[in-house]
Amino acid sequence: MKMEELKGLPVEELKLRLRDIELELSNLMFQHATHQLDNPLKIRTTRREISQIKTLLREYELDIRKPKVKQV
Repeated sequence: MKMEELKGLPVEELKLRLRDIELELSNLMFQHATHQLDNPLKIRTTRREISQIKTLLREYELDIRKPKVKQV
């Protein structure tokens, strides 16, 4: 996901996405260790996405950025 798309998500969805991506990264690392990973660059993009989400969550925590409220 691009950073602009992540900025539009509410905090709860970012936390869920972070949990899912961290699980995906652990699976990728396991595949890499067993030499079954087809695209090693996927690890880099997954780590980058984790850092982007963590950055956004930290900005919300410090009130640097205001979180989006989900419209009903």
